[in-house]
Amino acid sequence: MKNSRSGEKIKLTSIDELLGVVNEESAMEIEIKTISPFKGHPFKVIADDKMEELINSVKESGVITPVLLRPAGENHYEMISGHRRMYAARKAGLSTVPAIVRDMTDDEAVIAMVDANIQREELFPSEKAFAYKMKLNAMKRQAGRPSKNNSGQNDQNLSGAVSRDILAEQVGESSKQIQRYIRLTELIPELLDMVDNKKLQFTVAVDISYIDKEMQKWIYEYIKDNGFIKPNQIAVLRKRLEDENIGHNYMISIFNNCIAPKRKARKVTLPEKKLKNYFPPDYTQEQMEEIIVSLLEEWKKELQTE
Repeated sequence: MKNSRSGEKIKLTSIDELLGVVNEESAMEIEIKTISPFKGHPFKVIADDKMEELINSVKESGVITPVLLRPAGENHYEMISGHRRMYAARKAGLSTVPAIVRDMTDDEAVIAMVDANIQREELFPSEKAFAYKMKLNAMKRQAGRPSKNNSGQNDQNLSGAVSRDILAEQVGESSKQIQRYIRLTELIPELLDMVDNKKLQFTVAVDISYIDKEMQKWIYEYIKDNGFIKPNQIAVLRKRLEDENIGHNYMISIFNNCIAPKRKARKVTLPEKKLKNYFPPDYTQEQMEEIIVSLLEEWKKELQTE
């Protein structure tokens, strides 16, 4: 079920489809103070220029698209979709937001939350990583529940790689890329921030995710001190870890041995006294250089024909 059009996002045709709104549902005004953020919500709400535009829009026109909530106790709700809109509403001084309230299981809520946010154009790798992991786990749990008509064996078979293939098709990624993104959730927060800030290559970060957290801290310090980490350094480290225990100092020596020494620039200087023996006194530096280069070219040709 691999999507041949990699990178193409699932297309929804209306706001109702995005929220999964059914005919009998209608929006109501809900007090912001009664709404809690979704537990483990992986998408960041950033106070950037786009947020400032949203805040100004809310000040002028209010929140146009209802947020999606589910009940979380008496007169209390959990946000499913609309964290950015609620943030903007707070900043705009609103006390309520229009909302659709729907009863949902935990897995239904996770899937709805991810689906409503994953289509945003600019997402950090960390956001995709945790969103894919959360939705995939929810899909596996749903697929693994026995149906009424069989023993559940077929549903269990669906819960592994097939669920990942379904998710890959939905979000326009390959199944392997989904797997790589989810590996990022095994990074320590400091390294994951480096991936988001483009200070650590995605593929190198995936390789580092297979290394234990304590050593990841050492790797983070190494990158901070040196400004980089190369793929071959991590590859050699992982290979060594298969056969031996490695301490901090040994890790540094492995990294240093992976860096090829820079070739020293060769510089040849001819004293003016020597040059006077071969050039007329009225020759400029440019003329002398031109003749020297021409003679060296002839010498090079002779070496090639020998």
